[in-house]
Amino acid sequence: MAVGSVIARDSDSSPADKVRISGIPTSISSDEEMAYWIAHTDAQLTFIGDSINPLSSRSDKTTVTYCNKRIGDVCGGRCTVYTGGATCLNAPDTNCLAATKNVWFCSRSGCGGACNELSTCGVHLGNGYCYTPDTNSIAVTNA
Repeated sequence: MAVGSVIARDSDSSPADKVRISGIPTSISSDEEMAYWIAHTDAQLTFIGDSINPLSSRSDKTTVTYCNKRIGDVCGGRCTVYTGGATCLNAPDTNCLAATKNVWFCSRSGCGGACNELSTCGVHLGNGYCYTPDTNSIAVTNA
């Protein structure tokens, strides 16, 4: 997709299908995009951390969904959904992820090794996901 390009979408498109910041894909999902994906995926989901409550403010919480399979442009397989504050998530075998705030994905457990920011995702997948092969942990911050 070229910078500044516009794609027409019908009104039945999911929030995740909408064009983002000036046509540039980003891997930071809105709470609504994340909720839509969770509600409509056929991935096997495990929830950890705080409950997702659509009626409460989530400004102080981050939701991260990380999965073990990338099939083409789709992230899926076995996925874990974390909602909460700052932590280091043990995430072995992670191949793709999305989050509602910027997080770091790291090559070693304990949030060690080489770590990269989600906001600088190199390979964008559908629905706001980023291809993150060899990820073994995810650093969630309060930022």
